[in-house]
This record gives sequence, C-alpha cells and structure tokens, in this order.
Amino acid sequence: MSVFGFSQVIIGGTNGTAPADKKSAVLLEFEAGQNKGIILPYVRTLPQNVDLTPGTLLLDASENNASAAKMRLYAPNNPNADYRGWVDLSNGTKANLNAPVDYMSVQNSSTELPTAKAVIGAKNSAAKGVLILESNTQTMLLPQVSSTDDIKNPAPGMMVYLNGTHKRLAVYNGAQWTFWEAEQ
Repeated sequence: MSVFGFSQVIIGGTNGTAPADKKSAVLLEFEAGQNKGIILPYVRTLPQNVDLTPGTLLLDASENNASAAKMRLYAPNNPNADYRGWVDLSNGTKANLNAPVDYMSVQNSSTELPTAKAVIGAKNSAAKGVLILESNTQTMLLPQVSSTDDIKNPAPGMMVYLNGTHKRLAVYNGAQWTFWEAEQ
C-alpha cells in the first residue's frame, strides 16, 4: 500500500506544536500535551544492506546476550559509524535486552512487505523505510513533553523532545532514557 500527501500532517490533534508563523516549515508534527512519543522500529537483525538510506533510525535488539539494546542511526560517512555504517546513539548505556524482545514477541509475525511504505511530502521516494518524510524545505517536529517522567510505561524505541527547562532529545532503549543536547 502506498500513501502520499503534500500538506502538513499533525498527529493527535489539530494545532500541533509549531508556532503559526512557522507552520510552512513543518511537514509532520504532533499535538502538544499528549505525553506520548514516537516509537522507532526495533529489529532482531541489524540491516547491513548497501542501499540503506542515511538518516535511518531504529532500535537494535540483535544481540542475544547481556549487552544493551541500542538506538542506532545509519550514517555511513560519519566518523563515529561502525564498519557497517551504524552510529550507536545510546552512548554506551546498558539496557535490559529482554524489554525489546518481550515487545517483539507480541508483534504480528506476518511477513513484512519490503515495498510497503508511507511517504509524506511527495508522490514517491527512493528512500528505504516504513515512514518516509520527503522534503527539501520542511522538517518533522518530534512529540514534545516537559519531562520523561510524564510518560507512563514508555516502550522501547520511544523518542521525544523535552521542551521543559532543560531542552534535549530523549530516547528510551527499553530500560532507561538516553539524552542528547546541542552544545551551547
């Protein structure tokens, strides 16, 4: 199934979080005050395909030992990328690997259609992924929360932007939140 759209999409409401004078720069955003996040896909086998699209984000639960599930970004030209092109965004944090595996056990076990994807912002895209935002001029605003403490029962792979006193990106790897912030 293919879906395409050319306008801005707001999930969870009609207002979103972008100021009215900035709406034209936003392709996808989320309603404020929901205390929910966007959940990245988690995989048992880390893709190592040469035709992956840079910018791909996922939760890697491929290791079956005591090591951590890792939030990963595909960025093959990044100096922090491993030999496969993946950058570990978990900053070396350890997670309970059972958390994402437990969630995966309740997922539908049907075969994934490799060509199935939703594209927002264009009729189609050569990028590989399930949800693709295709725009040279517009961005995605992540769901915004004041504190990760406000999110009840976060799922592995959840991502939010903390818009409280201390602004930063937060992702949940199944056991704990990891935070990134721009250097001031």
